[in-house]
Amino acid sequence: MESLPEAVLIRILASIPAVDLVLVCRLVCCQWKNLIDGAALWILKCQEEGLTRAESDAENWQNFYFLSKKRKNLIKNPCGEEDLEHWGEVENGGDGWKIEELPGDFGKEFPSEEVHKYFVTSYEWCRKAQVIDLRAEGYWEELMDTTQPKIMVRDWYAARSDAGCLYELCVKLLSENEDVLAEYKSETVTIPQDSDASWTEISHTFSSYGPGVRFVHFEHGGQDTLFWKGWYGVRVTNSSVTVEP
Repeated sequence: MESLPEAVLIRILASIPAVDLVLVCRLVCCQWKNLIDGAALWILKCQEEGLTRAESDAENWQNFYFLSKKRKNLIKNPCGEEDLEHWGEVENGGDGWKIEELPGDFGKEFPSEEVHKYFVTSYEWCRKAQVIDLRAEGYWEELMDTTQPKIMVRDWYAARSDAGCLYELCVKLLSENEDVLAEYKSETVTIPQDSDASWTEISHTFSSYGPGVRFVHFEHGGQDTLFWKGWYGVRVTNSSVTVEP
């Protein structure tokens, strides 16, 4: 293929799966390696697959392509469809966690019709957590250490209209040895009794966090402020952690 014009060769290579390009085709010869390491091939693949971004915003189109293809919610069971499956370090204060159907008593529908359930807390602190292994999810060490893609965290919370409650969110980026490299901790949110029970989104973006991040520790929880037996505390659902392209 040495006689082919470079633009034609790029179009041929762009039809090959990305993993094969990096692991196999890149080793064929210096010309292929240079093309696969360059931007033109990955800009074409992004265009062909509808992955759009301003050229001035993408420093490494290969990383942008892989991050875009991998982008998904890394939190498992974010809305309680599997009871408390995948949630560890569970603290069950009062009567513990419970899963209820939206909108619930004295509650409101969620902004998205795709969400049908929520977790609800009790009259003492309830907390639950997940630890995300970034390597197991396909985010390799060099990518995390060099590119340091943004890590976006989102959560949704609400109160019943007839009861006040407290809510907290804490997310940590951890090293191989589980040292804390970056942390976001919300203030303790207090929702008074007789609120309108609307759902509120809280979010945080980690960036320029330095090399060594291998895990994300996500923890949230709360309780009611009236100490009523049962499940009158904060409601949470649709939690998400995404690695952004």
